[in-house]
Amino acid sequence: MELRSLKGKLLVAAPTLREPTFARTVISLLEHTDDGALGVVINRPGDASLLEVVPPVAELASQPAVLFSGGPVEPQAAIALGVVITDATPEGWRPVVHPVVTVDLEVDPSVLAHSLRALRVFAGYAGWSAGQLEDEIAEGAWYVVESLPSDAFDALPDRLWSTVLRRQPWPLSAVSTCPLDPTMN
Repeated sequence: MELRSLKGKLLVAAPTLREPTFARTVISLLEHTDDGALGVVINRPGDASLLEVVPPVAELASQPAVLFSGGPVEPQAAIALGVVITDATPEGWRPVVHPVVTVDLEVDPSVLAHSLRALRVFAGYAGWSAGQLEDEIAEGAWYVVESLPSDAFDALPDRLWSTVLRRQPWPLSAVSTCPLDPTMN
């Protein structure tokens, strides 16, 4: 059976997923193949300013202009996401799902400035081996929902979990008001 790729979708942690690494997270899936999946947590802003960590692209960054915690795998690695301007030349970036792209932070920022209207940098990522993500979804740990281009660049990332759930059809939208401890509902 052929795998239906979830690339470009959001994974929203179910309230029952209380393990601290992924509790209340929203993950943008950047890759999903038979070999596994890779994404970044888009709602965990860090304390470090991009000006301190990646000064060349700090001016291009969406607010808050901080380094986000993208996940527990390779936390020293940086993954940047951007939103491209319509008809931009693909120089320094690779499409995820139009208009969201992954951005090469080694490219001259002046080149990027001509094609990007949003940028966010993540330290680390979330990864799954072959079949692991599908098993977690089947167990009810994640809701798979459509993404909006603005999700990864939301100015209020701490509220993104509720925001994404609230825009889903009933009954999933009701989950947006679930307390931190679902047993207290």
